[in-house]
Amino acid sequence: MREVAIIGAGMAKWGELWEKSLRDIFVESALLAIDDAGVDKIDSMYIGCMSSGLFVGQEHLASLLTDYLGLGPVPATRVESACASGGAAVRAGFIEVASGISDIVLVGGIEKMLDVSGDGATFALATAADQEYEVFNGVTFPGLYAMMAVAHMEKYGTTRKQLAHVAVKNHHNGSMNPLSQFPQKITIEDVISSVMVADPLRILDCSPITDGAAALILCPVELAKKICKKPVIKIIGSGHSTDTIALHSREILCELGSTQRAAEKAYKMANKKPEDIQLAEVHDCFTIAEICVIEALGFVEKGKGGKATEDGLTALGGKIPVNTSGGLKSKGHPVGATGVAQVVEIAKQLRGEAGKRQVQNARVGLTQNMGGSGGSSLVHIMEVL
Repeated sequence: MREVAIIGAGMAKWGELWEKSLRDIFVESALLAIDDAGVDKIDSMYIGCMSSGLFVGQEHLASLLTDYLGLGPVPATRVESACASGGAAVRAGFIEVASGISDIVLVGGIEKMLDVSGDGATFALATAADQEYEVFNGVTFPGLYAMMAVAHMEKYGTTRKQLAHVAVKNHHNGSMNPLSQFPQKITIEDVISSVMVADPLRILDCSPITDGAAALILCPVELAKKICKKPVIKIIGSGHSTDTIALHSREILCELGSTQRAAEKAYKMANKKPEDIQLAEVHDCFTIAEICVIEALGFVEKGKGGKATEDGLTALGGKIPVNTSGGLKSKGHPVGATGVAQVVEIAKQLRGEAGKRQVQNARVGLTQNMGGSGGSSLVHIMEVL
């Protein structure tokens, strides 16, 4: 298996992109990644997208986006794993390069979510839950994660204020990211007094609906050393796991087994331990999600995620900065693009290109991207050479 490097990363501003079509948004970020890599050819392409058919009525993205990027007849594949579609696309591209099938692979993620009503977006996102046992009975994702929050509070004593600390931290980080959808800073009181969505989660505990894309260029490490003018970022670990799609089928509601197992695989491949990770981008679709994820990744003990966040362990300047980009909460969450954008942020950090939110002397970073309420999870570990 060949070693795999990231040589290009591209992402434009996320938000309510009314004036741009899905294809425009994708091509913009893909061209940024190609320019960043300095390459003049692409051997193949993987596109993470959850539900373009429901959001904009467009399927067959592999052909469409290859065409509009001017890369036809390059082989391209769309990858879907709910909100983990971007992370799954990164893994697919990683495997393609590692196997020797292709030398230069473009990995992109895309979702245009705001062309439908709020009800339409809720319907589309709910397809990532169990339709017969959850959605039919009226549950949406805020409700599912609210159940996880209540279970975590009852089992470990996690507080409402600790949930709010996640949002405040991530908006602070996002205020320094010019690409964020919601870059404004917020306070604990802002979160706690915001509109209730599903008790105990309020609107400022929830990630937004977003239009956006992100892209990467992958190639073998040996080739990267010859052609890359920037620090070479090596993908040293990749882990993927699934769990029951229905939350009620899990033994413990507030634990993310798919994330824990994916992390174990990635740590083993990378020959790293949780304490070796210097920063991470994780799937904070709701504030409770980040708390559960940092526990599943082994950054803190089970049940200590809320207290660790409150104490500043995951803040910039803390022991393990989490979501320096602003995370899904502030940067935005165009579901098919999120997993790719997480890798873009880690690549920028490891290159020393993150500006005011730069983690000093960062050498090893991790991303965690999950679908649904944790029915699928991808973990990648990267190191600067």
